[in-house]
Amino acid sequence: MARANSMLRHLAFLALAPALMAPAAALAAEDTNAWAGQFFTINLDKKVYVRLEAQERFTNDAQRLGQLLLRSLAGYRISKNVNVGLGYAYVRTDPVGPALLDEHRYYQELNVRLLTTESGLTLDSRSRLEQRTFEDRDGTSWRMRQFVQLRAPISANNKLVAYTEPFVDLNRTSVQRGGLSLWRNFVGVSIPLARNAEIVPGYLNQHVFRDGDDRTDHTANINIYVTL
Repeated sequence: MARANSMLRHLAFLALAPALMAPAAALAAEDTNAWAGQFFTINLDKKVYVRLEAQERFTNDAQRLGQLLLRSLAGYRISKNVNVGLGYAYVRTDPVGPALLDEHRYYQELNVRLLTTESGLTLDSRSRLEQRTFEDRDGTSWRMRQFVQLRAPISANNKLVAYTEPFVDLNRTSVQRGGLSLWRNFVGVSIPLARNAEIVPGYLNQHVFRDGDDRTDHTANINIYVTL
């Protein structure tokens, strides 16, 4: 239990890190978003699975569809606690002002269960390497994402869900600045819908690091997860 408490304190520190690092002036730009996601995991056998997902992100005070993401992955379970996957995502980003972007994203990921306790608390890590290509743009943008998620029981049927995920640009291109570019932090509650389905509503804070003033997005985030 002492180890679990230490993990909880570490995750809380990671969640606060972007705000601690950003100067006060950089927090001036803010937006209110509403994001929805649908995630389906299809087990082909004990080792091989497919994951399909769609995400709709409403930006500019949640008044318009600013981004649509469609993602797929083929995964392989190396062991009970480790799996790997290869995937592709199509992302259409439609910001106010700048040009619309159609992105074709290829990625590889490693998922590791770091901790499981008898009480049902789990801690998971996902390391994802992305190769991002854009229509009408030259070059490939490389990005690394490190996701850490905690799930802790808070009742017989519900769990606290919290995660942190920094995004690091590995090169500088016309669409990414290089270095730390995004940091997402989420807290919510899992609510079972059926034996293999749950909904997770919560609050997501996204800090966008920019060459000028940074931006902070306050997001109402609700995801549905189904395993088949």
